[in-house]
Amino acid sequence: MTIKDTISTAAVVGSGYMGGGIAQVLALHGYKVMLGDVDGETAEGARVRLVQQAKGFEAQRLLPEGAAKTIEGNLVAAASIEEAVAAADYIAEAVPEKPDLKAAILRRVSAAAPSHAIIGTNTSAIPISELAASVTGPERFLGVHWMNPAPFIPGVELIPGEDTDPSVLARAEELIRSLGKTPARVADTPGFVANRLQFALYKEAARIVEEGVATPDQIDAVVSNTFGFRLALFGPFAIGDMAGLDVYESAYRTLEKAYGERFAAPEALAATVREGNIGLKSGHGFLDIDPAEKDALLAYRDNAYARLSQLRAELGQAPGL
Repeated sequence: MTIKDTISTAAVVGSGYMGGGIAQVLALHGYKVMLGDVDGETAEGARVRLVQQAKGFEAQRLLPEGAAKTIEGNLVAAASIEEAVAAADYIAEAVPEKPDLKAAILRRVSAAAPSHAIIGTNTSAIPISELAASVTGPERFLGVHWMNPAPFIPGVELIPGEDTDPSVLARAEELIRSLGKTPARVADTPGFVANRLQFALYKEAARIVEEGVATPDQIDAVVSNTFGFRLALFGPFAIGDMAGLDVYESAYRTLEKAYGERFAAPEALAATVREGNIGLKSGHGFLDIDPAEKDALLAYRDNAYARLSQLRAELGQAPGL
């Protein structure tokens, strides 16, 4: 296939909360964005809402001065989905997470879009190769999974399907970086990475409630003020390497004794510890952290945690919680 050297026009199909946020980000960064939805009236209503919302964000200094004007100048409501995608270089599909609906929309989108257009689906968990069966030209199709709220969450998962052309993946990554976001390439499996981890945590939290160990509000307090606090700045492997993988393996032994095999230490962890690689204190763990950077990393960590604590104190308690 042939894709353009540059992306200048975009379409967002599905202008609800997620699609609307994606459209705002694209428009703010100078891309002409056509909004497509069930009909032109719905798309126009979304355009008006997104501009007004951007004005509110700007007034709160969540977006830079002039952002709302830029977004307004780059957003256009299309009369139909087909019109929205007809001249697009990049298309973001963001309709509700229903496989049949996404398949139907992707058939319409890929039939009406230019052959060079890259098509990204914002599915949260549906395998890309499953959805690709509904796309004409699946080599230009991939998962581009944003997190909610799209204007403010920096990470975006990029998920190639079996047929995705490597050049399409590279161009999509360039686009996401141009939006000030942080892309991560991950494999095509149900739930990908973010939601597989997120839903595993949610399931265990619900189980703790069912067992009467803690209430939902108590669990939220523990998570947001302990390891969840750290996760705002570091991923689980960085945190584990700083804490010590030998400590982790020992904790797993206690958990396995209490809860069974589901809490057995992962073999990858056990093997790493057997090799003497227990993290930052041994010079190597799951991550290859330069020992010369140890003191600087720990100083960064402490400073980051202190500043995050200060920010939370300034923000105060979340309303209603």
